[in-house]
This record gives sequence, structure tokens and C-alpha cells, in this order.
Amino acid sequence: MEENQNKNKSLLHYWGNTSEQDYYNLQNIKSTNSFFTSPRNLKLFTKSWLPLAKTPPRGIILMVHGYGNDISWTFQETPIHLAKNGFACFALDIEGHGQSQGLKAYVPNIDYVINDLLSFFDFIMTQNQEFQDLPKFLYGESMGGAICVLIHLKRPNLFKGGIFIAPMCKISDKVKPRWPIPQFLTILAKFAPTLAIVPTADLLDKSVKVPQKRVIGGMNPNRYVGKPRLGTVVELLRVTDYVSSRLCDVNLSFLVLHGSADVVTDPEVSRELYELAKSKDKTLKIYEGMMHSLLFGETDENVEIVRSDILAWLNERC
Repeated sequence: MEENQNKNKSLLHYWGNTSEQDYYNLQNIKSTNSFFTSPRNLKLFTKSWLPLAKTPPRGIILMVHGYGNDISWTFQETPIHLAKNGFACFALDIEGHGQSQGLKAYVPNIDYVINDLLSFFDFIMTQNQEFQDLPKFLYGESMGGAICVLIHLKRPNLFKGGIFIAPMCKISDKVKPRWPIPQFLTILAKFAPTLAIVPTADLLDKSVKVPQKRVIGGMNPNRYVGKPRLGTVVELLRVTDYVSSRLCDVNLSFLVLHGSADVVTDPEVSRELYELAKSKDKTLKIYEGMMHSLLFGETDENVEIVRSDILAWLNERC
């Protein structure tokens, strides 16, 4: 990253002030930005990261970001790396996140989000017939990991495998509101679902280990910094309870990665996913001392360890 990242001023991009196109050229990949109109008529911001080679990509990856995050800041460090290694990656800002339509950080129904993502992926396949016979994978971070599990449960034969990064298959008791707050919030959300009053700590501080990277993460112009909205919290509680009850139905090849020091999502839930899933091809890695943001917030050395594990897993299946 550029030297000016160490100065306390805003950057155009997480890597510095080099333009997107120039940066992608330096990384030997190509990338596109566009808007996709979902079946429910929402305009959703999308990005692709593709290898420059004229030969077909080694695989196709649908990527899903986490709560309060988006695909245009530090999240894209991973698809850039994967595109450099031959994989075509696609992602969108989910409803109410990043540059997509919707009230900021308001996700009233995850089922709608799943339909948006599947419609987007079907559109990609329709527009790129050369992708049809290539291996297809899911990739999700935090809440995006839980969404990927739900996508698999809805379309079990569409994807060859999944990569789940600290999946929010259950909200950690360390950040979950204590009783009787959840019960009170559920009642209140019926009358004021968009109200942003849920008392939680800033997830950036709990997710990112390296202080300077915390500063860069905080510069994201699309990052949601308000309190969680009542309707979103109630929906996440519902969805995580449902996902945790369906872990035994997961039946695709998967790699699940978690930091032992993660206080946002519980590493034990990743262990449960590994132990309960009926998948024959499943891998679990718990990284000692690492936090929630495995692919950006850790030291560069730790990030490279996680990246190498992801790439090795993909290489064995493509």
C-alpha cells in the first residue's frame, strides 16, 4: 500500500490514491462496476474481478460480504488475489449496503437477499456461456458466510463448494444483547423496524487487529457507523437460529476458517458446522490468536497464511 496510508487523511481507495483502473492493471487483472436490477426492482451495485488471461478462468466464485461492509473497500483484496490466480469473482452490495439501493444497514428479510444473489448469479451465467461448465464456488465473510450456507440449502446442486470465513451461523454471546433486551427488541421492531438504537460496540475495533489497518477500514466512505437497526438485528437473530438448526443438512465441499480470538462470531459454531455437516469433503482451520477480519485486519504475514490456505483448497478442486 502507498506511504500516505500512514497519514491521518482520507484515501480514495484502501490501497491509496492510485486510480482503480491503474491499480487493477498493476495487479494484472480486469474489473468492472455495474448495477444489477433485482427481480424486486432494487438497483444493486456489483463488481467483477477477472484474470487477464484469454483462456477460461479456473473457476467462478460468488462472493458475499458481511454486515455493515461493502465490496468496494478492503473486501476486494481477496477477489483481487483470487483473480490474479485465475479465478473469476463476482459480488454485489446487498440491500442497504455500500452503493446499493435501500436504507443503510436495513435488511428486513435475508430470504430476499438470497433471491437477489441467486438472480445475479444466474444473470452472470446467462451472459457468459463459457462459464457454464466451470466449477462454481461460494465465498462468504461473517454474515455473508451464513448467507452462503442458506444459498447452498436453497440450491444444493448449483455450487461445487463453499469457503466460509468466520461465518455468522450464530451471533456470539460476547456481542449479542443480553436478556431481556432481545425479547424487548423483537416487540419494538414490529412497530419501528428501521430505528437504529441497538446497543453494540463498534465491530471494526473488535474485528481488526492491526491498528493502522483499523484506521484504513474506518476511512471506507460506505461503511455503516450507526447503531444496528431493530429490524436488521431481529432478522439476524432469526436467521442465525435457523442456520444453526440446519447445519446437519449442509452437503457440499467446504472450507471454514475462523480466528480463535474472534469475539464477533463464535469459533465454536464453525466447529459445529464442521462436525454436523453431512459433507464428506470438509476442512476446518482455527487460527490461533487471529481475530474476525482474517483477510485484512491481521498482520500481512497472517493474511498471507489465510490466503494460501484458500488458494490451496481451491487448487485441489479445480
